[in-house]
Amino acid sequence: MYTLHHIPDWASLIIRLALADAAVPVTLQPIDYEAGALDSPAYRALNPLGLVPVLETPDGPVFETGAILLWLADRHPGLAPPPRDPARAAFLSWFIFTANTLHPTLMTMVYPERLGGEGGRAAIQAQATANFRTQIGHLDRVAATGPAWLNPATPSALVPYLAVLMRWAAILPATPVLPATAPHLHRVLAATRPGPMSLPSRQKKASALFPSLHRNPRSGAGGGAADLRQPPPPDRGNLG
Repeated sequence: MYTLHHIPDWASLIIRLALADAAVPVTLQPIDYEAGALDSPAYRALNPLGLVPVLETPDGPVFETGAILLWLADRHPGLAPPPRDPARAAFLSWFIFTANTLHPTLMTMVYPERLGGEGGRAAIQAQATANFRTQIGHLDRVAATGPAWLNPATPSALVPYLAVLMRWAAILPATPVLPATAPHLHRVLAATRPGPMSLPSRQKKASALFPSLHRNPRSGAGGGAADLRQPPPPDRGNLG
C-alpha cells in the first residue's frame, strides 16, 4: 500500500516506527544519498525539496514528517484522537508544537552554522539548547498529566516522533540533552517504544537511554538495528 523512502536514523525512522505501531505494512525504498539520490530528478519529482522523508501513497507522494503522520492518522485508527474526540484539540496543539517548534530547534542545535555561519556557532547552539530544554519541559509537564495520546497503553503518532527527537538530542549536539531533562516524558517513551533511543556504542555518556530495539507487540515489526546507526554528516542536513 505504501512505499517509504528511507535512510536509517533520518526522519524517515519516525514514519517507519509509526507505521509499525499501527501494524501497517510498508515497502522500504532505501535512498543512496551518498550517490546523490536526493538530488535526482526521480526523487525531486516526489519531494521538490530533496529532503527525507517521502511516503508514496495511493493519493500520491506525501512529504514533511508532520504531514505524513497526520495523513496516516486520518486513515489508521490509534495514531491520533479522532476528529470528534475532545482530546484531539490538545493533541493537535502539541503535535504542531513538536513539528514547528521543537524539531526545528533541535536542528539548530545540531547545525548552528546554518543560521550564523561558523563564527556564530557557539552562541547560536547555546541559545538553541536552552530553548530546547524549555520546550521539552512544556511537553514533560503535559506527559505528567497522562493524556491518552501520551500514554503507553494508547500511544499516538506523537510518541515515535518525540522518541526519535529525544534520541537525536542525546547523541548529536555538542551539548547533549539527556532524558533526565524530561523524566515524565522519558517514562512514557521507555514504556512505549524504546527502540529509537538505543545509542551508538561511542555515546557512552548517554547510555542511560532505552537499551532495547523497537518491537511492535501486535505485528512483531521493528525499526531494526540498521535504523539505529549514527546519522550521516551534517553537510547534507536532511535529518529533519
